[in-house]
Amino acid sequence: MHFCMDWRSMKFDWNRARAFLVTAEEGSLSAAASALGMTQPTLGRQVAALEEELGVLLFDRVGRGLTLTANGLKLVDHVRAMGEAASHVSMTASGQSTTIEGTVRITATEVASAYVLPAMIAGLRAAHPGIEIELVATNNLRDLRRREADIAIRGVRPTDPQLIARKLSQETACLYASKGYLAVHGPFETPGALAQAQFVGFEENDQFLEGLNAQGLTVFEHQFPVRTSAHLVQWQMVRQGLGIGVMVSRIGDADPLVCRATPWLPAFEFETWLVAHREVNTSRRVRLVFDWLVKEFKNLPAVA
Repeated sequence: MHFCMDWRSMKFDWNRARAFLVTAEEGSLSAAASALGMTQPTLGRQVAALEEELGVLLFDRVGRGLTLTANGLKLVDHVRAMGEAASHVSMTASGQSTTIEGTVRITATEVASAYVLPAMIAGLRAAHPGIEIELVATNNLRDLRRREADIAIRGVRPTDPQLIARKLSQETACLYASKGYLAVHGPFETPGALAQAQFVGFEENDQFLEGLNAQGLTVFEHQFPVRTSAHLVQWQMVRQGLGIGVMVSRIGDADPLVCRATPWLPAFEFETWLVAHREVNTSRRVRLVFDWLVKEFKNLPAVA
């Protein structure tokens, strides 16, 4: 469902809101009036008009000063954000603001979050220190339509027409084992030899098991004596010699503790997609991060 703002029903007066905010920050009508360059009665009327408009009391009088009521406390942060936004609008219109600021939330797999994105984010932060990144490392898909993230890095192309997607790369993954494990239990030079192998699996292991068998291997559930819900934990178990596991080729091939357990087996192929809501076309900070990631992924070395 597309959310559409009902502009006709919005009658909020920014001048009244500004009067309320400055009064809250200065602590008295006289100090606020001085800060705004207006008379105290005029400022008092604006604050009173806002209270009447909202139907709530915003200040309690304490001696000569004012303190925020519970309703005033609820409102002040929202109005402060409006003030900051108004300031940015004014600065941008006058050509004073060339920086892009704010938080962008990225969701990516555990592996991409741990091994690929840190260097990219470091470069982004160095070039654009006003951008703050919140990285959600999960193998579960987050709903961009519900704003659970601004940008997602996924292994499948989205089908939702409200999402914008850019293919980043064609990746491969292979089966790996520690050199110590292969020295004792290997080599696994044929599919049949894998019948004696142990694998490190996942909590929801059906997809991994089906993928192995789809490659012409004959692997059974009892060959997964150790399982975990986290891919990064699975990888550490593989590195420690608990069995065979799967990893993105560019990461597994670079790890000195492991080697490909089945070099004769064709690599598993998958795509990497950068996905964002259509808001990427209207949000400067989301667009900046989106374009930065596209550029950085292009610069990754090709997989063997």
